[in-house]
Amino acid sequence: MDRADLVRLRKARDRIDREYADPLDVESLARTALMSAGHFSRSFRAAYGETPYGYLMTRRIERAKALLRRGDLSVTEVCVAVGCTSLGSFSTSFAKLVGVPRASTGRPSPPTSLMQRSTASRASPRRSPDRSGIEKRPPGDAP
Repeated sequence: MDRADLVRLRKARDRIDREYADPLDVESLARTALMSAGHFSRSFRAAYGETPYGYLMTRRIERAKALLRRGDLSVTEVCVAVGCTSLGSFSTSFAKLVGVPRASTGRPSPPTSLMQRSTASRASPRRSPDRSGIEKRPPGDAP
């Protein structure tokens, strides 16, 4: 890879660093580097050791970690703030990059220390009315 290619790749990488929260696609980044999408993806991976998408997600997750540590935003708000549109894929990427172990269901466990604040505790009522308005009582619960 020649020096000119590296300079153009750096421009695209710098754009990812600046605009990580915006919608970015390979074609747009390739235009920034004055390359075809395929050549750009291969060259980016060769130069930086990861795909453009992988690099973008790493930047987003790094920023998300900082926002979650601050503690004033919910997980969903952080997800949107860093440019992710799916909470599920954000959680999966977060778990993959941060190294949070997966639950036995195969789905990622939320990083409790960072995400705990966003979950509200809900008290379960002992009695709940059905549609007729009559309260149901758990078995063995005396009136």
